Amino acid sequence: MTDDSPALEAQPRQSPLHDVHAAAGASFTDFAGWLMPVRYSSDLAEHHAVRTAAGIFDISHMAEILVHGPDAAAFLDFALAGKLSAVAVDQARYSLLLDTAGGIIDDLVVYRRADDSFFVVANAGNRVPVVEALASRASDFDVTVDDQSDEVSLIAVQGPRSREIIAATAGITGIQLDELKYYWSTNGSFDGVPLMVGRTGYTGEDGFELYIQADAAAALWAALTAAGQPFGLQPAGLASRDTLRLEAGMPLYGHELGLDTLPVQAGLGRVVNLKKEGDFVGRQASELGAPDGARVLVGLVSEGKRAGRAGYAVFDGDVEVGAITSGALSPTLGHPIAMAYVDPGLSAPGTELAIDVRGSRVAASVVALPFYKREA
Repeated sequence: MTDDSPALEAQPRQSPLHDVHAAAGASFTDFAGWLMPVRYSSDLAEHHAVRTAAGIFDISHMAEILVHGPDAAAFLDFALAGKLSAVAVDQARYSLLLDTAGGIIDDLVVYRRADDSFFVVANAGNRVPVVEALASRASDFDVTVDDQSDEVSLIAVQGPRSREIIAATAGITGIQLDELKYYWSTNGSFDGVPLMVGRTGYTGEDGFELYIQADAAAALWAALTAAGQPFGLQPAGLASRDTLRLEAGMPLYGHELGLDTLPVQAGLGRVVNLKKEGDFVGRQASELGAPDGARVLVGLVSEGKRAGRAGYAVFDGDVEVGAITSGALSPTLGHPIAMAYVDPGLSAPGTELAIDVRGSRVAASVVALPFYKREA
């Protein structure tokens, strides 16, 4: 006899690094079914550490799916919105998994590991729909879709000192950091365990993602932390990750992206490759484009300290013309910022609007994204 009670089913999963975070004094939150660190010290301190030195993040909740076989490239050209067959070995590409209506099932980073092998990284909350969609689309291809999420841990080191920290980490060998370009990867090892390092990032700073088997993650975290101490490395949680990605104008699934969102509305029309040969899921809907009047994603800035939050209404005079998807008082810029979907006629930078913040109207101006861009 089994106990299928909702209480047991609702228990969040723990990262392989959970005990490490608990020992460091982290506060935890349930995120996409995972118990993940939201902060260790303070949101502001962790945010500023990433902007000025470096932060280390546990993002082991992300999903990793290996797609391999003779038809892997052709399969992903059909299954995803981008042209993955054009990606070189060791290169990464940002892509979208669409449904037949053109809505976004998930946004992904895809690494080409070999001519016939790709590594798909999906959002934690979308692991099941992504795996199911890929598996269902694979029936006409000689390809295997292998969900490796439970076997892989993912650690991100982000910030201007991140490269120096990884180079100084004891046990990491074979990684060619000097030659590693943005949206590429390199392979090596950590204490004899295979290690893949990508350079993509979700903070607006230079940074690296380290993929390793789950049972080696704690040792890698400890080595990175020790190496990073002289460089000002701090552990960072989900709260700072959110303000960092917001400043960088990077969308978050469930906020800026979803099944009811077309890529062109979110400013991601360039990700959908309508020039590639053959059909792909969502092509017909993407070719039609967004319907007239469909709202589009913009940046909003305002003065003072009262920030718009997700769900707050946006007004043009007395007319409601949009809604906030993400918002915060920017730790780097010192004023409120937000992303919002607004009527297309009001999307030009400089347009003056207002945000309803708990019953009061706060003036806001449309700006081009991102809000923050690091110096080269």
